Amino acid sequence: MDIDLIRTLVTVLALASFLGIVWWAYAPSRKARFERDANLVFDDAEASSSTVRGERK
Repeated sequence: MDIDLIRTLVTVLALASFLGIVWWAYAPSRKARFERDANLVFDDAEASSSTVRGERK
């Protein structure tokens, strides 16, 4: 195998991996989960502020 062929194969595999990750991240079936996960930080802030005052939910 020539070094240029190996470099080409590695580049193609890296591009395919990148496109697979982008497809996974932006698939419409995952939108609801990612929106729910994005709001977790706000839910946690409310829970932690109540425990600071000594109250538990």
